[in-house]
Amino acid sequence: MNNAPSDSHEYAAMLQPMDEYNQSLLAHVHPLDWVDPEPAPCYDLVVIGAGTAGLVIAAGAAGLGLGLKVALIEKNLMGGDCLNVGCVPSKSVIRSARVVADMHGAADFGIHAPEPIAIDFAAVMARMRRIRAGISHHDSAARFRNLGVDVFLGAAQFVDRQKVMVNGKCLRFKRAAIATGARAARPQLQGLEAVGYLTNETVFSLTECPQRLAVIGGGPIGCELAQAFQRLGCAVTLIHKNDHLLDREDAEAAAIIQQQLQQDGVNLLLNVQLERVEQGETGKVLHYQQNGIQNGIQKGGSGSITVDEILLGAGRSPNVEGLNLEAAAVEYDRRRGVIVNDYLQTSNPHIFAAGDICMDWKFTHAADAAARIVIKNALFAPFGLGKSKLSNLVMPWVTFTDPEIAHVGMYAAEAKAKGLETNEIKIDFRAVDRAIFDGETDGFVKILHQKGIDRILGATIVARHAGEMISEISLAIVAKQGLSTLSSVIHSYPTQADAIKKAADAYRKTLLTPRTQSFLKLLSKLSLF
Repeated sequence: MNNAPSDSHEYAAMLQPMDEYNQSLLAHVHPLDWVDPEPAPCYDLVVIGAGTAGLVIAAGAAGLGLGLKVALIEKNLMGGDCLNVGCVPSKSVIRSARVVADMHGAADFGIHAPEPIAIDFAAVMARMRRIRAGISHHDSAARFRNLGVDVFLGAAQFVDRQKVMVNGKCLRFKRAAIATGARAARPQLQGLEAVGYLTNETVFSLTECPQRLAVIGGGPIGCELAQAFQRLGCAVTLIHKNDHLLDREDAEAAAIIQQQLQQDGVNLLLNVQLERVEQGETGKVLHYQQNGIQNGIQKGGSGSITVDEILLGAGRSPNVEGLNLEAAAVEYDRRRGVIVNDYLQTSNPHIFAAGDICMDWKFTHAADAAARIVIKNALFAPFGLGKSKLSNLVMPWVTFTDPEIAHVGMYAAEAKAKGLETNEIKIDFRAVDRAIFDGETDGFVKILHQKGIDRILGATIVARHAGEMISEISLAIVAKQGLSTLSSVIHSYPTQADAIKKAADAYRKTLLTPRTQSFLKLLSKLSLF
């Protein structure tokens, strides 16, 4: 859910081009002929927002077969950012961009790709729209109606602590969940509104590749899309306010991605403060001030670049506007979103929240996990007994650049802040046979464990499929299994996941102290007697 127009007929203008794929998508996620049901006298649960968190809450509560009366309200497109303007379209485009990269590198494998490589950008985007439309039925209004959920397509506004209005109809509830998500943050940059810009909500409507694209923000979204559009034939300049990309990730991991983006041809402008934007004769002109060192060279002073399009990829803003949260006695902050406790309960004990509207973890899988906590705590924790905590989740995440960065658990600095002494084991992919075969040796597995105890605290993986590999370590942390257990797990050869076993074996070797060696020597003598 976001700040899109409330008139459903305007959605057709948002989903461009209105081809067969976008028509199919719209028919599923916001059918123009939808008729809201008559409200029940009182709902057990009203869910506001039909993104990942809202859909999981609504489907989970209605699908238990307990006769719970559930309502779901969405003013924009069901499926939220993930389906419509987030994970699904972005990863589809990234996959096409990866094919281009493979073709450019094919000569290393004895394969000679045609030069120049013909990139049909319109076909890339059509493929994305086809994939998106093809899976949209899972999030459709009709599907949720068939699950027994009363679906209302319109803007929700609280009336009081236990009532919400939508399309002139009043819905009374025993419990409610706010899952209205977030949108791309708009920087306060002079001239930006006048010249126009793209966000994740509009960039996937492109049918022609911009010749010159400025991406503002060197976080995960900015890096992913900058690399993808560069590979698809766009001249990309990535602008970041700090001295290196992906500031929140492991520094060694971020350095690999930064180097890869430069190899792909992305122009990096680091330590940059944007000052203003204006429309020039040949494009949109961004004026900036740069300070600090870039690539070992002292940079400073003012500069400018001219581009055809500007893509915002710097942060997210919670969708709190228009909900009339004051009437429901729900505390919120315009930057942080709805304020919740560790049980995802708001200042109104009848109302919960989940997903990007209230959480620092702004991932689809985090919203899914939080939604399950809301179901339990809102509906199945009488007198507050047996409630689940958000802080108990072990949360992995992935930046889907090429290679990917995947992380779970703590970083070393976090562990130190908690007073934990740690050791770190790092296995470089140059030592992993499958990575050598695949030509994917730029990366590593790094596992942080508690000193003196076989307890995994966290891990970072940099690999082309790091997101597929991190789950093994996530499982070990959740199951409270250490590196000794991972060492005992047989990993198929040759796989890149063998790097995890190598790290675990390296830990086992640290246990071979002089005292242990003496004991093993005695055992061997007795065994050979």
